[in-house]
Amino acid sequence: MTQSARAPQYEFRGMSLPEIRERPSPNHDSRGEAAGTLGGGPPRIDMLVLHYTGMQSAQAALDRLCDPEARVSSHYLVEEDGAVWRLVPEERRAWHAGVSYWARESALNAVSIGVEIVNPGHEWGYRAFPETQMRAVEALCRDIVARHRVPAHRIVGHSDIAPTRKVDPGELFDWPRLARAGVGLWPEPDPGLRRRRGRGVGIVERARGLSDLARLGYEVVPGNEGPPLAAFQRRFRPERWDGRLDGETSGRLAEVAQLYDASTAALEAARRDRFRNYRRVN
Repeated sequence: MTQSARAPQYEFRGMSLPEIRERPSPNHDSRGEAAGTLGGGPPRIDMLVLHYTGMQSAQAALDRLCDPEARVSSHYLVEEDGAVWRLVPEERRAWHAGVSYWARESALNAVSIGVEIVNPGHEWGYRAFPETQMRAVEALCRDIVARHRVPAHRIVGHSDIAPTRKVDPGELFDWPRLARAGVGLWPEPDPGLRRRRGRGVGIVERARGLSDLARLGYEVVPGNEGPPLAAFQRRFRPERWDGRLDGETSGRLAEVAQLYDASTAALEAARRDRFRNYRRVN
């Protein structure tokens, strides 16, 4: 691909962030002002959303994300060979999430960084993400998470926040790898849970499972629980994503909810520490 100016290399905890190539997209606007802040100001960036491009080539994806008529964009795009493109400055709102929902929020573009990962997707021959690409994704995400202090429970896939419309980055995406690098949640599953795959659950267990699903951030609409369950399964039980709340999915939800509680507790503790330090200094 033809490159324009490149930004300097960054270093993050010993991992070299790939050289950033610039391909400015016109598809962005202001993040707006956060409600209730003294003197206004943009909302805090506290969310990372990962996508796959779902197009036949990286060039086609880049062209679309930079096409003013398409009115879509992301902050970054990562090619299969590990090349990283910056399309929209982080301080601006990229148009990547669309109609979406997470943890009772719907204006997700205003508070998130969007990363597109080149993959043809389910329509054009979905395939595993190459090692070189995942290494670049890992380095980029670690850098974003560190700079913006994005909590683990606010790192999501497009399918998590728009389960009735999207399935990306899909069941082949290596979420465990990112979690080991400090990006997102991934509890190792109890091996015994596999024996409960496909088995029904009782009324109480079903209610608890759906409550956990909503607590994690998914939009759970009574009578239409299948899409968010399938999105959860693609990410946390990728061997089977049928949208049914079987015994294995119920147990997996409980495991993830436990990590979610730990992540939110750590976030609240950090906030209290920052407030105490601010009071001490001022």
